[in-house]
Amino acid sequence: MQEQSRKKRLIKDIQDLLNSYDGISPTFINPALLEFMDEDTLVNIIGTLLDQKEENIKADTAWLEKFKTK
Repeated sequence: MQEQSRKKRLIKDIQDLLNSYDGISPTFINPALLEFMDEDTLVNIIGTLLDQKEENIKADTAWLEKFKTK
């Protein structure tokens, strides 16, 4: 039972990460689609999403730096 609770929390975390991007429609994940995955796979998905978010922040920062006056 505890494993299912942890998996549900991981699935919610994935959904929350997807919804943290500005300007997109809310994402709702049907938990049944991800329940067949084990916890390690779900954690890896979260890691990948966090990596992508970090890369987007770096790209946005680099783009904004172009507009700084010297």
